[in-house]
Amino acid sequence: MNKFLLFASLMFATSASYATVQGKEVSYTANGTNLKGYIAYDDAIKGKRPGVLVVHEWWGHNEYARKRARMLAERGFTALAIDMYGDGKQAHHPDDAGKFASEVAKDTKLAKARFDSAYSLIRKEKTVDSNRIAAIGYCFGGSVVLNMARTGEPLKAVISFHGGLGTESPAEVGKIKARVASFTGEDDPMIPATQVASFRQEMEKAGATYKVVTYPGAKHSFTNPDADKYGQEFKLPLAYNAAADKASWDEGMAFLTDAFQVKDIAK
Repeated sequence: MNKFLLFASLMFATSASYATVQGKEVSYTANGTNLKGYIAYDDAIKGKRPGVLVVHEWWGHNEYARKRARMLAERGFTALAIDMYGDGKQAHHPDDAGKFASEVAKDTKLAKARFDSAYSLIRKEKTVDSNRIAAIGYCFGGSVVLNMARTGEPLKAVISFHGGLGTESPAEVGKIKARVASFTGEDDPMIPATQVASFRQEMEKAGATYKVVTYPGAKHSFTNPDADKYGQEFKLPLAYNAAADKASWDEGMAFLTDAFQVKDIAK
């Protein structure tokens, strides 16, 4: 074998050894509405592992949500990026995004049905330990997972990344089963300090196990590299913050592994 073929074969073998994260599109339904999801998992890991639902931003189920699902798979979880709008619908303008998000937010039964359908789906995955399920969400999705925790969903943990913290239905004492984490930016006008303070009080009164972290200098949507583009195009107070993105992800992963009572199973 000449040097070029030897080099090529070694590169292929090395790439194959790392290309273990698998992704697949899935369809499921809730009250007759077709929903489109995306499941990611590492097929090099043997046995069942915790599952994590990923709830998209107000733009809808897009590549960013799928990217986060793959990142979770790299950490050893099985992740399902879910669809809260139906038919994988996406928004490309804030007007549409606001419309789609409000349609779900104002109908709690619809939101819960769509979330519960995704919850049932991930519990049936052959790679998933059905007793260890969590949910994370971004922006609109962060609000969704917090509201699911408030309703008493049987989750081990929920994490909101720059999700709204306000609610018209505060958590009742003893109802929250999940550990709750919220990561927001201190310079986010959509989630002001007063809202963060009220959320802390709500969690205290409810007796929840919770964590609230704010990042100095971070604005809304600070985890999404496309935030700068959206902010400039639509004149919105959005901005990516690499430091806050990394810090919140690391803290989020530590929060999950602690809630699941496992070590980092990808290592």
